Amino acid sequence: MEENTENLENIPQEDGELLEKTPISGLYENWFLEYASYVILERAVPATEDGLKPVQRRIMHALNEMDDGRFNKVANVIGSTMQYHPHGDASINDAIVNLGQKELLFDTQGNWGDVRTGDSAAAPRYIEVRLSKFAKEVAFNGDTTVWQLSYDGRKREPITLPVKFPLLLAQGVEGIAVGLSTKIMPHNFCELIEASINILKDKKVEIYPDFQTGGYVDVTNYNDGERGGKIRVRARLEEEDKKMLVVKDIPYGTTTTSIIDSIIKANDSGKIKVKKVVDNTAADVEIQIHLAPGVSPDITMDALYAFTDCEVSISPNACVIVGDKPHFLGVTEILRYNTEKTVDLLRQELEIKKANLLEKILYGSLEKIFIENRIYRDIEEAETFEDVIKRIDKGLEPFKDQFYREITEDDIVNLTEIRIKRISKYDGFKADELMKKWQQELAETEDNLANLVRFAIDYFKDLLKRFGKGRERKTVLRAFQQISANVVAANNQKLYVNRADGFIGYGLKKDEYVMDCSDIDDIIVFRKDGVCTVTKIQDKVFVGKDIIYVSVFVKGDERKVYNMVYLEGKSGVSYIKRFQVTAVTRDREYDLTQGTPRSKVTYFTANDNGEAEIITINLTAQCKAKVKQFDFNYADLLIKNRNANGNILTKYPVRKITLKQAGGSTLGGVDIWYDPTIGRLNRDERGLFLGNFDSDDTVLVIYKEGSYELTNFDLTNHYEPREVLLVAKFDPDRTVTAVYYDAGTKAHFIKRFQVETTTVDKKFGFISDARGSKLLLTTLEKRPRLELSSQESTKKSVETEEIVAEEAVDVRGWKAIGNKLTADKVTKIHWLEPIPVDDGEEEEETSEPDNGSTPAEKISIPNVRQIGASANGKSQLGMFE
Repeated sequence: MEENTENLENIPQEDGELLEKTPISGLYENWFLEYASYVILERAVPATEDGLKPVQRRIMHALNEMDDGRFNKVANVIGSTMQYHPHGDASINDAIVNLGQKELLFDTQGNWGDVRTGDSAAAPRYIEVRLSKFAKEVAFNGDTTVWQLSYDGRKREPITLPVKFPLLLAQGVEGIAVGLSTKIMPHNFCELIEASINILKDKKVEIYPDFQTGGYVDVTNYNDGERGGKIRVRARLEEEDKKMLVVKDIPYGTTTTSIIDSIIKANDSGKIKVKKVVDNTAADVEIQIHLAPGVSPDITMDALYAFTDCEVSISPNACVIVGDKPHFLGVTEILRYNTEKTVDLLRQELEIKKANLLEKILYGSLEKIFIENRIYRDIEEAETFEDVIKRIDKGLEPFKDQFYREITEDDIVNLTEIRIKRISKYDGFKADELMKKWQQELAETEDNLANLVRFAIDYFKDLLKRFGKGRERKTVLRAFQQISANVVAANNQKLYVNRADGFIGYGLKKDEYVMDCSDIDDIIVFRKDGVCTVTKIQDKVFVGKDIIYVSVFVKGDERKVYNMVYLEGKSGVSYIKRFQVTAVTRDREYDLTQGTPRSKVTYFTANDNGEAEIITINLTAQCKAKVKQFDFNYADLLIKNRNANGNILTKYPVRKITLKQAGGSTLGGVDIWYDPTIGRLNRDERGLFLGNFDSDDTVLVIYKEGSYELTNFDLTNHYEPREVLLVAKFDPDRTVTAVYYDAGTKAHFIKRFQVETTTVDKKFGFISDARGSKLLLTTLEKRPRLELSSQESTKKSVETEEIVAEEAVDVRGWKAIGNKLTADKVTKIHWLEPIPVDDGEEEEETSEPDNGSTPAEKISIPNVRQIGASANGKSQLGMFE
């Protein structure tokens, strides 16, 4: 091989010259780098200056060249663009449709498809497009555009468009190049302008994505749009009733079709249980999800987020071209660059305008001097054109000091071209008025140049005023609670156990049924030899013989407590212990005894809420103990780690242990907080402290629609922040004070009542059911006050009065109408600080001592809704001799 290579060092050509050898590896390397560079710079990644890819820029330029105010067939636009873009019509059409669907740069006509449903646009010969007024305003200026020749040298095209707006961040972009990709999220039009203004004012800015499809977005880990960040986008789900959920908005990057397909797939795999899915999408998205009988809508809502495209995770990657090189920047840095670029373009435009005004003033002055001083008569006797120029120049000599630059021969030539008719009809007054106008414009332009930042801020404010209407934020910013798939997965399997042989699984249908479970659950198993293990649910799996307890394992459950007695095999001593199992390594065996041979469990119970029973211990008749039967209360025993040996119960042989009396929980109630940002309950001390809840306690939710509801305190409950006024721990002795507007009588009422119903998960309306009625204020304070501002129809003055609720109305039933506040027009109404409770009255606890949070009973929370259900599971009790 080497010999052949050496022989090819010089290859003769036909003309006798020698061709120098070039290694193929070198050619490949160069060609590949050139191709990669071309794809990055000319196809996939946008330029920072205007936020456009080359194909988009050429489409914009072609449309501007074609623009006559009327719509153009997209097929014609494609043809015009191909003069600048050396690619096929399909790619150009896709780019045009993509820009048109973003509803910013184009006015469109015809069927342009739908990003929500995934429907494609009609053929290019059927749809029409033109530049929007906004695009004409911000994207084009021939005087500030840098041009280059098109690929065939016949046309000129812009290197970048002089865009005076952060277009890249408003539209977003996605592209894949060779070894490089970019993914920039779209941001809100109005927020970008406001952020640019704040940048010019040297204020700190934060911008977050906003999507045409609406929904909710969690930007906790957005990382300014740089690599390594992540956002979570959710559909807006609403509970129509207990049997149906409705999808109102969909996540960015999904379609109604993909959402429905993912729901059907999750249902087929048993992750959720739905009866049917109906797509009623028209002007607005509406996907109806009909639930199977007995299925909790709240848990199903979480399951939809966990197992379907109702929640998607997006990893942004802001990569842009800066100076012919790709750079990874944050969106704030991109916005700062775009803002500075806009200021620079505005400066250029002002300087061009100033130069034009100076020229207008100069020529206007020359014309005025030329005509009013009758310099044109001096040229009547001139025999040559050169003599004409000299005579005019001489006539202008006394006035040259007042001009901002020297008078050139071209200026004088322009004077010679003035027609006699113009000279004869010259109006000096009109000329002076025009000169004053130019002078004013010049002074204004120079002032704007001297105060460029102020001018740029005014420019952005004008954009916001003219084009901001209808472009308000569509996607709601909201922090999402992490959903545990094991908790919300539908119970699509049944757990069976063969205790003697040591098998568990959902395939042992002839063996003992334990409970319903999901096919993604973990199962915890306790054996008689004192070994505990956790394994993934399977069709059939061996976990060890002599199983005494098996159940679904919930990681981190600190309420579940196991009570156990075991015999230590070496000494024969019986030990008693209480312990929790909150975290384990899957398929690892944990010995709960001291590990000696012949150790075994003699008593075992699993208690979901830390219950502590009383047991009776019977010793053998042959033992030397004086008392051969005694009781032991588990409440006297501390809960310790699973590895603890426990306490000595007895040193004598035990004949049997039996349950004497079931006990209550020794863990006390559960402290519950409400996070109004995400509308969820939690035990993590986030948000407002509601109180300590026992198993029978409930949560009182008062809705803005004028109804109340009692719910359990399960952490899967949803409370939509937009729909709730108040969330609190329910106390039947507390009085609800409410102020509402009755649309039927067109009057404001106040009422006080106690919640007398005990039905859970059912709404009860307590204000007028007339259409348009609404609940304005509500509180659980004992002695609330409010301030009412009203205006009589015959007077212009507004009167303000203070109203004490307990003096204005008595406590009545929840169906009572209440008392009318005033017959006048109410202009303002709000709560004042409540009257302090007398020393003799019992103050109700409304806040936790240490966390410093505001009690839920003391505030009106705007926007919140209910979503609650308890986890499905059973406990088992085992007693062994």
